[in-house]
Amino acid sequence: MQIVFLFYDGMTALDAIGPYEVLSRLPGAVTRIAAIKAGPIKTCSGLTLFAESPLAEIDHADVLVVPGAGNATNLHKFPEVLEWIKAMHATTTWTTSVCTGSLILGAAGLLSGCPATTHWAVFDRLAALGAVPKHDRVVFSGKIVTAAGVSAGIDMALTLAARIAGDSVAQALQLGIEYDPEPPFNTGSVSKAPPALVEALHSRLMSRFKD
Repeated sequence: MQIVFLFYDGMTALDAIGPYEVLSRLPGAVTRIAAIKAGPIKTCSGLTLFAESPLAEIDHADVLVVPGAGNATNLHKFPEVLEWIKAMHATTTWTTSVCTGSLILGAAGLLSGCPATTHWAVFDRLAALGAVPKHDRVVFSGKIVTAAGVSAGIDMALTLAARIAGDSVAQALQLGIEYDPEPPFNTGSVSKAPPALVEALHSRLMSRFKD
């Protein structure tokens, strides 16, 4: 089972690394990291990751994972990336995204009529891409799986692991990474955070979430 992660400059590291830590441990998993060209990838936080393969070297994926970024929609300037995503989608059993990665799937034309989610700050952009927005943490629509912001990628990966290998395997993976969140603050979603905090953070984020 080939699991392919798309990497690109400006991506959010945890969008990819969270799912990687889960999905790479599935029985029979072979992971590939792909980018426009092989080499270092600078994430939005300044962390440098490494893409081992250029897009041209990968012609199929059983599972495709597309992470998000503040500049995710700027990938429309790289039509070869969107064409590659469409080509991979034709081969996948599962096509997935985390955070604003769903906007990339939408830009590639994959979300027409599909329920989907994304980061709360850019939720209104889903409909413009043909998707049916859903305020859920993980959304399945056929073989397309979208996750909400950043940390939701771990939930997506565990839910997908259960679909692929069964609940027992997924439960063992969850225990193995000790994913048992007890956040210090109850502000992890718009519905829980104080309105003033939501408004202030939204203003800051919109300077990053460029069109």
